[in-house]
Amino acid sequence: MQPVVEAGSDPFKPNRENPLSDTHYPALSDIDAIQQAFESAGYICTTRIATVVRLAAALEKPVLIEGPPGVGKTELAKTCAMVVDRPLVRLQCYEGLDESKALYEWKYGKQLLYTQLLKEQLGDVLDGAKGLNESMNRLHQFSDVFYSEAFLESRPLLKAMEEDNGGVLLIDEIDKADFEFESLLLEVLSDFQVSIPELGTIQAHSKPLVFLTSNDTRDLSDALKRRCLHLHIPFPSVELEARIVASRVPDLAQSMTDQLVRFVHAIRSLDLKKAPAISETVDWAKSLVL
Repeated sequence: MQPVVEAGSDPFKPNRENPLSDTHYPALSDIDAIQQAFESAGYICTTRIATVVRLAAALEKPVLIEGPPGVGKTELAKTCAMVVDRPLVRLQCYEGLDESKALYEWKYGKQLLYTQLLKEQLGDVLDGAKGLNESMNRLHQFSDVFYSEAFLESRPLLKAMEEDNGGVLLIDEIDKADFEFESLLLEVLSDFQVSIPELGTIQAHSKPLVFLTSNDTRDLSDALKRRCLHLHIPFPSVELEARIVASRVPDLAQSMTDQLVRFVHAIRSLDLKKAPAISETVDWAKSLVL
């Protein structure tokens, strides 16, 4: 038997019996509150977008945001960080991106410096060693010091896991990265952890909100898609874009705003290599009030 939901009630509203009510981000515990908070931060948030953000916080799942360039995919993650008052950690993807730039790398310069400073102590470590095996064992214990957290350089993915009170991780334009890079993300997206051979597994202190954006320049792997909630953001309607422009440029007359937005929509209907982004509409509106 399906659970009964009273008319007019919010099935995602926090309560003792609702498993979706337990979230580290109280500001995202109600769909209406999300819309109001986002609008106050300057982002006009539809009910569909607010619902996905609500589910992402409640289910602790990443959100894959797809759509054409310039519809506010990146801005959604930035606004979410403002609303929940948590740091935004951004990983900008590009061809050739690897784990040394996305996950972590060792501070080789610092390791080399410490090796030079401790060179005199190596004699004491090896003093009295009998044979090559014993010498290697002693050196192995000594070398473990150089593969500790003191010599670890955290990159965006690991840095997001280390935030004590959670945060917002933005993996921007994932479709620009190589297909192989997606494999590096799977552990982060499914388990919110990073495995480092020398240190073991580092679990997220507090699970971050994760947003991935894609401009649909290539197909993403099924493994990555399976780990994410999906949100497609198209270009807004004339009415919605007029609201966006009015909120960003309140000094522009409403009649001028309406004409501007309709003209931009007419341009988008043409066979263009790149349609005008919402930000470009806003910039045009700002230029009209100078």
